[in-house]
Amino acid sequence: MDGDITPLRADAGVAGNKKTRESDRKKFITLANKRVSKALQTIQLIGNLSNRSNYDYTQDDVTKIMKALTDEVSACRKKFEMAFKKQSKPEFELE
Repeated sequence: MDGDITPLRADAGVAGNKKTRESDRKKFITLANKRVSKALQTIQLIGNLSNRSNYDYTQDDVTKIMKALTDEVSACRKKFEMAFKKQSKPEFELE
């Protein structure tokens, strides 16, 4: 080693933490744009399977495809919701 030590994120100062948050945001935007665009394009390709002149499928096939897509989107949504819940204070109330 030549003496250059990069502090861990938890040990970074306030100014370093701000830069880290900014770079985390930039990474999120870059990756989200790429991944969502790719997912949308792939979903459009799945929609192309509906062309009856090129493909033979049943209603059961369509139902299974739609369920798989819906389940995965729901799981993705739940991950984001859980991430927000971890950031907020625990709440309790009796109804």
